[in-house]
Amino acid sequence: MSVTSVKNYLKPWGLDERVREFDVSSATVAEAALAVQCEENRIAKTMGFLVDGAAVLIVAAGDAKIDNGKYKAQFSTKAVMLKGDEVPLLTGHPIGGVCPFANPVGTRVCLDISLRRFTTVFPACGSANSAIELSLDELMTASGSREWIDVCKGWNESSD
Repeated sequence: MSVTSVKNYLKPWGLDERVREFDVSSATVAEAALAVQCEENRIAKTMGFLVDGAAVLIVAAGDAKIDNGKYKAQFSTKAVMLKGDEVPLLTGHPIGGVCPFANPVGTRVCLDISLRRFTTVFPACGSANSAIELSLDELMTASGSREWIDVCKGWNESSD
């Protein structure tokens, strides 16, 4: 159901036909990298947080981790990930399939600069066994994001 909503959402940009569905799980970064046959860091993982009672989705490279200090400086609050039962309600997608597409109206999507080192990345598409390869421009457009942020660590020497 969620993959269908993502495909419908991506159709205006002609991206719907590029959604891939797998016979294996792509719910984790490691599983997704195996499914699409790429390096783990090129998986564009979407993490959900609660900020002022609303969902904020941060899309980051597979090898990036949230830096609590940077997060607090960006959002003026402590990083609080969505709880299991909040994920489908606030993102429109199940755990393992959370993505920056076809989210409830008003959901804020932010792209972390950890993705900028790649030409293309692989975000999920609404299920625990789907993904799409997108350029950064395509990801920015299709996600509806209007901002690049710097809230992660662990993906380069200078941010550790």
